[in-house]
Amino acid sequence: MTPVAATAKGSATRELILERAFAIARRNGLEGLSIGDLAGAVGMSKSGVFAHFGSREDLQRSVLDWTAQRFAETVIHPALARPRGLQRLRAIVLGWFEWVLANEEGCVILGAAGEYDGRPGPMRDRIVGWLGEWHAQLAKAVGLCVETGEFVAGTDPQLVAFELAALADGLHNTRLHDPAHAEGLARRAFERLIHSYSA
Repeated sequence: MTPVAATAKGSATRELILERAFAIARRNGLEGLSIGDLAGAVGMSKSGVFAHFGSREDLQRSVLDWTAQRFAETVIHPALARPRGLQRLRAIVLGWFEWVLANEEGCVILGAAGEYDGRPGPMRDRIVGWLGEWHAQLAKAVGLCVETGEFVAGTDPQLVAFELAALADGLHNTRLHDPAHAEGLARRAFERLIHSYSA
């Protein structure tokens, strides 16, 4: 429970703060978040922001969790409504690509993985946990493609999940230095990968 009671007004204010914090984190990273800058962005006092987040670290964790929830709502949940197998896997991966492309200033989660890679602590643990869960979801979706007979028997779901994550990372980086071709390259690489495992 946050310091502010979970009233409707308090929840709406917290949501506004998180939206603005997300925008700042896309540009500056989670370590670039400051209570002062955020207070100015939402037109509140520092104490007003502190009422919703007891510390800068709490704010950073909340932004990471908020981002993960938006990712789930935008990418994961719609994909899970698709039939098991290749249709679902395509929806997951192409939705992931769209997420990366929509966040022109950078993906908070992928950026955080770099920010906290060599920094043990609660934030790194949280990122590692989320990435582990996401990798497991990718591997499960690949495994279903094997079960439906769309991928060849013996396909290694963990390996394919690794390859898919590498494609998303590649898209994230290529979008920065070659935005005109990034999406096309990622989609072509994905189709080539799918073809290599197709039964």
